[in-house]
Amino acid sequence: MRIAFHTKDSALAETIAATLSGAGHDCMQLDSAHGDSGSGSTEDMHVCLIDWQDGNGAGLLQQLREHSPALPVLALTERNRIEEALAAVAAGAADYLVKPVRRNELALRIEVLLRRAYPAQEVEDESVFGPYCFEPRRARVTRNGETLDLTQKEFELALLFFRNLDRPLSRTFIKDAVWSRDSDLPSRTMDTHVSRVRAKLGLRPENGFRLVPVYSYGYRLEELLRPPPR
Repeated sequence: MRIAFHTKDSALAETIAATLSGAGHDCMQLDSAHGDSGSGSTEDMHVCLIDWQDGNGAGLLQQLREHSPALPVLALTERNRIEEALAAVAAGAADYLVKPVRRNELALRIEVLLRRAYPAQEVEDESVFGPYCFEPRRARVTRNGETLDLTQKEFELALLFFRNLDRPLSRTFIKDAVWSRDSDLPSRTMDTHVSRVRAKLGLRPENGFRLVPVYSYGYRLEELLRPPPR
């Protein structure tokens, strides 16, 4: 599902993006509540998150309502300030979540909002990228119909790369999305998993994709143009 979020807190933005991308959602950070950043808008989004501390929370929500009146909104509020949460709900937010944001709780609140807002729709059962088909509910991936043997972490890592095609992902972002922020993950462990994903999925030009390192930053999965058949 597609989720937009608005916050000026870079650490919070990274947590949100890593958590929801890791859960299989497409994420977009907005420069403004009504999505005039040039990178898209909320019109085709399923849920939007608003940091209530970014200036006037009620004003941001009002802007969003004018642009996308039916979009469910999750307000992020300060701990021990119940008046903020009540104000957010009174202004039209579907739910609220107190900060600091806990990854598991955020993912759960989003799933609840999606099921409540779209009862006739199931959360996406599969995602197809060229010859690859991902089934998040079963943690299964196939290539040209053949099931590939991946561990749970390898599946999560592969899906994260495909959900962020042609986008360089930092090592910190990958670690947060797949292994969580609190994990003391050796650098070699991530590199080993990336190498296994590359080999098991056959991320080579003949399959239309290439997984490459980004120097002193992380990794990027590139979608390649296939040569026309002879």
